[in-house]
Amino acid sequence: MRALIVDDDFYSRIVLHDMLRAVAECHIAVNGEEAVGAFKKALEDGRGYDLVCMDLVMPEMDGQQALREMRALEDDLGVAAAERCVVFVVSMVEDNRETNEAFFLGGADSFLVKPIEEARLLAELREHRLLD
Repeated sequence: MRALIVDDDFYSRIVLHDMLRAVAECHIAVNGEEAVGAFKKALEDGRGYDLVCMDLVMPEMDGQQALREMRALEDDLGVAAAERCVVFVVSMVEDNRETNEAFFLGGADSFLVKPIEEARLLAELREHRLLD
């Protein structure tokens, strides 16, 4: 599994990386703009990400905009719905509006509230068939 961890907070990136590194090749982006660039390059190289863990509140480009752009890239490149990257929104924000936008406008697959519990993250990976 290839995973892209997107968060502007150093500690949050390290925690997610520590939880995922045993089961995934992890790449890191510190804002939405960097994430979109990495996501696009991975798709163009034919090695798209299986999982993106995306914070919502970041500088440069927030997670909502980055997620919309990532989904648009998949659409532009003709990625079939079943082959699309799984996106976990990872945020301290428990705002219903933010959550709804992430799911309905951005195409998120799951929403995890920080601080993330490793058991919850692994359960979500299994639910989305990213782990056995």
